Amino acid sequence: MSIFLYIIISVLVVSVLSLIGIIVLSLKPSRLQSILFILISLAAGSLLGDVFFHLLPELIEGVSDLLPYSVLIIGGILLFFSIEHILHWRHHCEDPSCEKHDAIHPVAHMNIIADGIHNFLDGVIIASAYLVSVPVGIATTIAVILHEIPQEIGDFGVLVHAGLSKARALFFNFLSALFAVIGGVAMYLFGSSIEHIIPFAVAITIGGFIYIATSDLIPQLHKTHSKVRSSIQIIMLLVGVGIMYLLTLLE
Repeated sequence: MSIFLYIIISVLVVSVLSLIGIIVLSLKPSRLQSILFILISLAAGSLLGDVFFHLLPELIEGVSDLLPYSVLIIGGILLFFSIEHILHWRHHCEDPSCEKHDAIHPVAHMNIIADGIHNFLDGVIIASAYLVSVPVGIATTIAVILHEIPQEIGDFGVLVHAGLSKARALFFNFLSALFAVIGGVAMYLFGSSIEHIIPFAVAITIGGFIYIATSDLIPQLHKTHSKVRSSIQIIMLLVGVGIMYLLTLLE
């Protein structure tokens, strides 16, 4: 089997993981709402764990001057702040001349954008590994799969929480996951010509994930005043972080 076929199969498998939310589709709306705070907590922990245990170490590995990357990460945070600000303006525009928009919270759009970039990078990483050797490519694919499962569950929860129907959340989650295919094919076809943009994309993704987790998801967790729910939220937040840490031991 050719290297290209290995890459395509691997990135398609990773993309299909986004459909894990189909399990949640079987839940009644009332049941889904009752567990949504758990998914949001898991998502926040997974995003932060992904940043500090995976993306950031990968970004700064072997780098002597960290200042440019620090600037890029701050730029990523400001970029996603600007995106949310614009989307909020469109969402809350009170001028009669404004077009009517559905009640979708801006975090849904930001999550799709950030996750799309992240999935593109996953595709690039998988293709790069296969270009080294097939065994390295398979091992890398398995690591990405283990990493994606908790994140995809969390992403699905975020999209539903943001106002998307379960079917639309599943569709957009799958759509952003397909960027892994684009990343894999791009890396195979263009190789070194796109390698120089990878650090920039990683830094922007880090900024986006930090912003989404700390600005949109964690504040939502403060809206509950139940001691039991608060305890569960803290536990699931730690579970999300812990899963990402444990995955570093398998890499």
